[in-house]
Amino acid sequence: MTADLADPPGGGPLAGLLVADFSRILAGPYATMLLADLGAEVVKVEGPGGDDTRTWQPPVRDGVATYYLGVNRNKRSVALDLKDPADAQLARELARRADVLVENFKPGGLARFGLDYDTVATGNPGLVYASISGFGSGPGGRALPGYDLIVQAISGFMSLTGDTDGEPYRAGVALFDVMAGMHATIGVLAALNSRRETGQGQHVEVNLLSSALSGLVNQTSAFVAGGVVPFRMGNSHPSLFPYEPLPCADGELIVTAGNDGQFRRLCEVLGLPELRDDPRFLRNEDRTAHRDELRPLLVERLRTRPKLDWFRDIIAAGVPCGPINTIDQGVAFAEEVGLDPVVTVGEGAAAVPSVRNPITFSATAAEYRLPPPTLDQHGVELRRWLGEPAHPADEERTA
Repeated sequence: MTADLADPPGGGPLAGLLVADFSRILAGPYATMLLADLGAEVVKVEGPGGDDTRTWQPPVRDGVATYYLGVNRNKRSVALDLKDPADAQLARELARRADVLVENFKPGGLARFGLDYDTVATGNPGLVYASISGFGSGPGGRALPGYDLIVQAISGFMSLTGDTDGEPYRAGVALFDVMAGMHATIGVLAALNSRRETGQGQHVEVNLLSSALSGLVNQTSAFVAGGVVPFRMGNSHPSLFPYEPLPCADGELIVTAGNDGQFRRLCEVLGLPELRDDPRFLRNEDRTAHRDELRPLLVERLRTRPKLDWFRDIIAAGVPCGPINTIDQGVAFAEEVGLDPVVTVGEGAAAVPSVRNPITFSATAAEYRLPPPTLDQHGVELRRWLGEPAHPADEERTA
């Protein structure tokens, strides 16, 4: 496709793949952005009003919501009204040519436009079709709205977040939207690998609740495997101690002694050698059982110095720890340790700072070719391309 368009194609590990992105908000756009970063050609199909997150503001950059900017780089936008027969036909043609289609309509919502998996796969049997929903496509979940906050509540996550005696809290980010987006990406890549062997695509389904239950890992395992219902513990960990913020002279420092050796080194750097061989604190299970006795002993010593002084010494001793930063401080720390967290996407007035793709490749690096598109920015060329006879490479996909 890109041979017919003005901008150069991607050269990453997914170069040559065409992704039809019928998703909006966060989970789907995050998944398609990850694919786009790795070289896939992503066509973002938006309704006449655009992706909802275009209006989720403040904050903004040059009048555009930073929420939208955060998950839509490296894509081309075409606005199609699926209720219009001509636009719906263009959408079906895009699906017919695509390697991957990603959508997060309510389950079955695209069927009336002839864009459901069964219909599209008839003309494009090699298509990998990824559907993201809140609660799955079964009769009990298909009609339920799939907002991240609702899933944080229903999954049990909020029951674990907050002070022991306080109110449940949500995470400060749409955690399960992001997680479902990553699971969708994994599913797409796995299905593409299967297609290499069979020539056949398939329907990949991801839902936020299943992603949440999987992502709650030790907490859901506590119940499923152990019959224990976890509860809120503030910033404490149910199975490790110390593994939480501890107060220093000028604020709190996260200290995480994840094994017995780390705890012994922590005692040494704190100047508390007597705690190393105290039978109450020898093993992790002992420290966890006696956390109420151990915590004040550690705090008494930590309060004698500023947190950054302790940070340097504790890290040097080989014990993980870290200050509680604001977002700007977190970005600055990533820069300090050489992660180069911010990239510039686009050129000139259209350039947008963005967060670097987190995956590093030794040979096929992620690329940052296109800034997040304005609504229908590529509509003219995409409509022209979809209206022309398919390129031989596109026909090979659907054979």
